[in-house]
Formats: sequence, C-alpha cells, structure tokens
Amino acid sequence: HFTKETYHIIDAAAVSNMKRGARLINLARGEVVDDDAVLAALETGRLSWYVTDFPNNRLLQSKRVTPFPHLGASTPESEQNCAVMAVDSLQEYLETGNVHNSVNLPPVNFPRSGCMRMCIIHRNIPAMLANITRVLSTDGANVANMSNKSQGAYAYTVVDLDSKIDHILVDDVTALNGVIRVRIIE
Repeated sequence: HFTKETYHIIDAAAVSNMKRGARLINLARGEVVDDDAVLAALETGRLSWYVTDFPNNRLLQSKRVTPFPHLGASTPESEQNCAVMAVDSLQEYLETGNVHNSVNLPPVNFPRSGCMRMCIIHRNIPAMLANITRVLSTDGANVANMSNKSQGAYAYTVVDLDSKIDHILVDDVTALNGVIRVRIIE
C-alpha cells in the first residue's frame, strides 16, 4: 500500500538536492522511489549506489544497484506467524527449559531425562560447570544428563537429575559466583 503523499517522494528533485555521489537505500516500499530518477542519477554519478529490496527488471540492469530480497516481515501473515512462534518458544521454555529463537540465550534443544530439571543461567566463566556439579554432588544429587551452551558472556546449563532435590540445594547453586538465575522444572 502506498499513498499519494509518499508516491515517488524520492524523485528527480529530491535526488538533485543530495550530495554528489550519495548512496540511496530503500527498504520502505518500491513506490517511494522514482526508478527513472534513480537510474538517471546513477548514470550521471549524482548517485553512486542504490540499494533496494524492491528490485525490478529495469533496476537489475544497472551495475550500481544492489538488490535484496524483500522479506515481507510486516505482512499480516508474517506478524501472525511471528506471534505464534513467540508463544510456542515461550511455552517450550517454560515447560522444558529448551531455548529457541532467543536473542540473549544460546539455543538449547535437550530431551528430558531424569525426574527433575534444573535450568541455570550464568556468566560464561571458567570452572562454572565444575562448581555446579560439585555443589550437586556434595549434597548427594546425581546428574542423569547435562547440557551447557554459551553465547558471548553468558551461558545456559540444563541439568537433569535422577531424583528430586531439596530447595536448599537450589539455593546453594543460586549462591555460586556467576549464577544469575536457577529454575526448577518438576
């Protein structure tokens, strides 16, 4: 959709006001830019480059046009799909501790084993895993399975335990230097 107020808002007059050799990027809508004006400006050097995710056959003929595929992330369908994906990812995290599509945690897809799962967000520092397993073993907990993934300064560890543990043990793990959050899934 475009309006007559934004149709060809970047036209020959707008291009003539740009600094010679300017680069133009259009990721809004194809109709915002007048292709004829851009192609003429590319030929004269008024524009040095044009980047767009709305390429057409005429624009693709120019060596000074960089086309990108238009992803259509603002369509009602894509917004619906993103909302469903966000809900599914959050539900998966809450129910299993697995992480998908996160910006600040690494992806973890860890099948559950054992009778209790401990999910630990912590700093990515040396000896963290050794400290976690030391605290667990000191209190008699047996690790059935474990996964650790890091992303930059942070890491996420999932520990499946053979038996249920006392919440005092959760407090002991939480108290470790570098631990940010501990969550138990029973």
